[in-house]
Amino acid sequence: MIVVDETPECHNALRFAARRAANTGGGVVMLYVIKPEEFQHWVGVGEIMRAEAREAAEARLLELTDEVSEAAGIIPEYIIREGVVVEEVMAHIDEDPEIGVLVLGAGESSDGPGPLVSALAGKMSGTFHVPVTVVPGSMTMEKIDAVS
Repeated sequence: MIVVDETPECHNALRFAARRAANTGGGVVMLYVIKPEEFQHWVGVGEIMRAEAREAAEARLLELTDEVSEAAGIIPEYIIREGVVVEEVMAHIDEDPEIGVLVLGAGESSDGPGPLVSALAGKMSGTFHVPVTVVPGSMTMEKIDAVS
């Protein structure tokens, strides 16, 4: 499973997950989490914003579906959830017994790998039922192909 977002490192994690799945006979699940604070408005406006956020999530997932298909010949499954990203990732892993590994992309910033990687591969990693693989944002696609 990979957590999809708009970061550049998402592509590295996606490539690794796709190539690993192709080489092991597995599949790819792409999880997109819509943050709840985007809808803290009047009811009507909040519903419109929720629908727009869902459309944007679906568009991003469809765009990345092509990337997975080209890289590994696999059509991924995708899931859209609403909530706090870390909580939704953990909940989905708990709910789907077919998830075998969580693949995350680490950012190249001097501030660290990013909040999601820091939370899921750091403090909380011991609570998972699956291994966590962190793909550095600085890896080239060729290197990712070589190690996956």
